[in-house]
Amino acid sequence: MLNLPPPPGFSGLDPDKPIRTYQRHLPHWRQDGATYFVTFRQQDALPQEHLDFLKRLRDEWERTHPPPRSEQHWEEHTREIVRRTEAWLDEGYGSCCFRESRHVEQLAKALLHFQNERYFVSCYVVMPNHCHAIMRPLAGWELEDILQGMKGVAAQRVNSATGGSGSIWQEESHDRIIRDGEHLWHCIQYIGRNPRLAGLAPNAWHRWTHPDWEQLGWRFMDEPG
Repeated sequence: MLNLPPPPGFSGLDPDKPIRTYQRHLPHWRQDGATYFVTFRQQDALPQEHLDFLKRLRDEWERTHPPPRSEQHWEEHTREIVRRTEAWLDEGYGSCCFRESRHVEQLAKALLHFQNERYFVSCYVVMPNHCHAIMRPLAGWELEDILQGMKGVAAQRVNSATGGSGSIWQEESHDRIIRDGEHLWHCIQYIGRNPRLAGLAPNAWHRWTHPDWEQLGWRFMDEPG
């Protein structure tokens, strides 16, 4: 991996550029030109007992880490939340509407609808109740607005097909800035391995990598080189 040329448009976290932060249930870091590893899930993808556990975990962490909180402490807390959440997501709880190929197709279209206009998506995987993607917002566009648009279009199309209404998505997504080429490589391979680790059949998921990245070797390792 270390011998690969950088993929088009990618640069890691720049320590010399300003970082904007804000906090909801989790902290979010923003840097102009950054590439992000993003996870978003359906509203019903976690049972209430898991949501209650996450709330207790957060309350306990806030009690034992009073302000001011360092970036390292936030990162450790976020890593623990994401680790638990992503393991639970792979259990396939909830309506899992993206088990159906017709809904997968609509989400895949939404993911790439404004490719090279508002953002650049380099790879993604659509799982039964969640989605992982690596993307870089283009100048003038914020990650939150991009994700809101993608999720809104996909929800509208799924509801149109099923007769449902309202959002199907959890409002807050998980995201992290990709630090460097090595971190990028590990994120790509995580996306590629996710269906197999979740025990899904080949027809129960859909993944994609940008052809320009594949040509340079930035592909899922189980695909032919």
